[in-house]
Amino acid sequence: MSAPGTSQKPAVGVVGGGPWGVALALAASRAGSDVTLYSRRESSHAKAQVRTTGDYAEVARARLVVIAVPSTVAREVARALGDHLDGSHLVVHGIRGLSVDRFETVSDILRSETPVRRLGALGGPVQASELIEGRPSAMVCGSHYPEVLAAVTTAFQHSALRVYGTPDLRGLEWASALVGCLSIGVGFADQAGAGPGLLAALISRGVDEAARLAATAGADERTMLGLGGYGDLLASIRLQDRPEVVLGRALARGRTLDEAIAEAKLRVEAIALIPRIVQFAREARVPTATFDALEDILQGAGSATIIEKMFAG
Repeated sequence: MSAPGTSQKPAVGVVGGGPWGVALALAASRAGSDVTLYSRRESSHAKAQVRTTGDYAEVARARLVVIAVPSTVAREVARALGDHLDGSHLVVHGIRGLSVDRFETVSDILRSETPVRRLGALGGPVQASELIEGRPSAMVCGSHYPEVLAAVTTAFQHSALRVYGTPDLRGLEWASALVGCLSIGVGFADQAGAGPGLLAALISRGVDEAARLAATAGADERTMLGLGGYGDLLASIRLQDRPEVVLGRALARGRTLDEAIAEAKLRVEAIALIPRIVQFAREARVPTATFDALEDILQGAGSATIIEKMFAG
């Protein structure tokens, strides 16, 4: 991967007033970009450092627009925002999920609901808390268009945030979604008492399975093996407050799925995605013992059985 860049800071519009949207807005502002954040909620962080609005037209005045909303409302937001966009805009999203019914990526949705064609996605190990606090981290941007990679790098990169680029947009979107699934397993196995060696083995096997799944879906499997996949998952080991990790740990303690969701607080896209991934793998005849085990985790299977199954094959 490369880290392209230019010297002039672009105006940036961010759509999404949740923790991730606010974090991205603050990161761009910290890098010197002129940021407008679309939000329906109050945020002391955002209010103090970036301009906020409830008007999509205001956001669309920026050439670079970043969408950071839950996947369940991605199409609705794209339709509303699309009325204010044209072919001159560059649009990237930081949404981890895939469409559960047809495995559409968010870039597929943006392409169908807006006139924008120069699209991209954000991924990698960076977390909202790191961006909000200004701690050093790394982020990946995926796009077929060099100008999108350059604009994102210029808008966000600074001394505490390194932006890397990849042309494999589909691979980064699939990697981000699959890492969300595997992070549940990381939290579960850690809480269930897996030692460093077993946890490393489970992660390595899970990433290998995910790479094969992504390749079957038309992505470059090397993307899953890089910073946007493997690197993102490795970060989960240390991220005790990552919603997927919190959910996995709660399930390992015997909590019901509803109780675990409540503990996670933020929406976990992987819950609906895991059963569909398992079905997809079976139809494609891709062996996925780890993802089979993740489905069992969501259904309440015991930790001893799960760890054995995750390490089977």
